Amino acid sequence: MANYSIKDLENFTGIKAHTLRIWEKRYNFIEPQRTSANIRYYTDEDLRKLLNVSILNRNGVKISKISKLSDQNIRDKVLNLSYSQSDFESQIESLVIAMIDLDELKFEKVFNTAVINYGFEETVLKLMYPFFEKVGVLWQIGSINPAQEHFISNLLRQKLIVAVDGIAPAYNGNSKSFLLFLPEGEHHELGLIFYNYIIKKHRHNVCYLGETVPLSGLIETSKTKKFDFVLTSIYTSITHDKIEEYINNLSETFKKSTVFVSGIALNDIDFGLPANVQVVKNIHELKSKLEKIS
Repeated sequence: MANYSIKDLENFTGIKAHTLRIWEKRYNFIEPQRTSANIRYYTDEDLRKLLNVSILNRNGVKISKISKLSDQNIRDKVLNLSYSQSDFESQIESLVIAMIDLDELKFEKVFNTAVINYGFEETVLKLMYPFFEKVGVLWQIGSINPAQEHFISNLLRQKLIVAVDGIAPAYNGNSKSFLLFLPEGEHHELGLIFYNYIIKKHRHNVCYLGETVPLSGLIETSKTKKFDFVLTSIYTSITHDKIEEYINNLSETFKKSTVFVSGIALNDIDFGLPANVQVVKNIHELKSKLEKIS
């Protein structure tokens, strides 16, 4: 069982710590535990309940009314909301609960409901991307167990792979060839798999190498086949002082290709890019570029 500070609860639920303290005193929603040093902390059950309360409150149920409901009534009302309506923020919070509980069935219901309402692509963009942005911040500050993050990441990874496999090849005279990979030591593959999905939907041919590909392997690949475009994402595998060298190596290795680079490591680069290298900040920029070459 994890222990959370009131700041952690604020980060998870979006409810200000001051408001949480008022609710705590006035409605007795939760009762914090205390360490031997008299420091307040909260449990998984406290977080789960506050997420449910947040969902109901956002959907117009007054706190005074929620306070009179049993825990089971609260859960039942949240289930009805999460599986039937289009409030992405509430669905994100439902996914957080599924992650905490390692509840695959809950994940499936929330995800599949969103796909039915919006389609696969919009679900990934408007539900899963914001969800993982929140999870990423919480993971970095140590508020969640890495196993919980891996659990939910692998569920989405399965969905993405199935979606990619479901795209029938439909190449035409405008189809281009793409090489997709992550640098050596890079394991954040979800974004790259989604890029693969988007590129294939635009009727282009993709050679997908996956995660942690060494530069030596890329050099050999460049000798075997020529690609119109090369795409990679850099998150944590390359230190800031080594990024320029790595990008220059990619530019030289694929000198006759256009090289797209993405990822948070590119957010604050302070050097000029080679002529054949372009930064892709997000999926919307990639789609815009694909529209121009399709």
